Amino acid sequence: MTAAGRAGTPPAPSGPPASAPPASGPAGGDLARRATADPLFRLVAYALEAAHGRPPAAVWSAPHAFHLGSPGLVAAAGWPTAAAAAPRTDGLVRLSSLGHPADSCDLPLAPSGPPPDAPAWAARPYAVLRALADAGYGRGGTDLHVQGSLTAAAGLATAEPADCAVALAVADVHPPPGAEPGAGPDREGLARLLAGALPDGDDALRRAVLFARPGEALLPGAEPGPRRRYVTFDPAASGARLVLVAVRGESADRPRELARAVALARRAGALSAWPPGGRPERSVLVLLPEARLAAVRAAVAEDFRGRGRPVPRFLNISVAGAARREE
Repeated sequence: MTAAGRAGTPPAPSGPPASAPPASGPAGGDLARRATADPLFRLVAYALEAAHGRPPAAVWSAPHAFHLGSPGLVAAAGWPTAAAAAPRTDGLVRLSSLGHPADSCDLPLAPSGPPPDAPAWAARPYAVLRALADAGYGRGGTDLHVQGSLTAAAGLATAEPADCAVALAVADVHPPPGAEPGAGPDREGLARLLAGALPDGDDALRRAVLFARPGEALLPGAEPGPRRRYVTFDPAASGARLVLVAVRGESADRPRELARAVALARRAGALSAWPPGGRPERSVLVLLPEARLAAVRAAVAEDFRGRGRPVPRFLNISVAGAARREE
């Protein structure tokens, strides 16, 4: 998890640079100082202000997403990625992330041609920003900070929630001309934009991030579009638990160790297990009766510890709703 719980209260900013319009609005500007706000969102708001000298105009959270064992079904997990954004007018994008504290960067928002040199982590958000600018969002530039609650070591896909959080935050602070006040970003349009700009991504997971419902799984359909089907998927309501089991250690050993963890979990009472998508052979989702959770954890931990192997991580997964603006 992130160090969100250690977030402090930022000092008063010295004011935005002349090339940037003031970032205002209750949703983003005061999150860093709001004691009742989620620590991750306070941290993201504070980090943008600390890195770029101005508060965010909006903070968006986007859930991690996963595939179910049934073909085509996806759902959102209650572990978010957050993006804080503030608009600019000088065509510059300033990108930062606490996951890469030494690799913040200021880049010109070039509409075409090869992208400018940038740290590896910033290449994907820059591609999103360029695609958004081509569609009319944020051509003046943006200050942006991105932070997740999970690292890639958990095994859930991290790119898709970050892509969606960035797209929603930038579209929010740069609404297109004629946009209806309060309507919010066009999620269907952003889904198509991201699919075109980042064809290596998982479109089904992106749609779970954008359109998921709590306690339900989404069947996006063969053809992208506004028609979506949902089915009930609420383990907690039926006395079950959904747990992500992530193995650690050398990459060459992970497939074997993951298979062993699944076999142990099944013998201890797990009902089913399947890969979530994202990083292959790093983690599995395990569905089990709530009464067997302690026994499953103990069986896996005892075996791995007895063999001198790193004990797998267990993360509880709630079936969450879609990306949202943090007010």
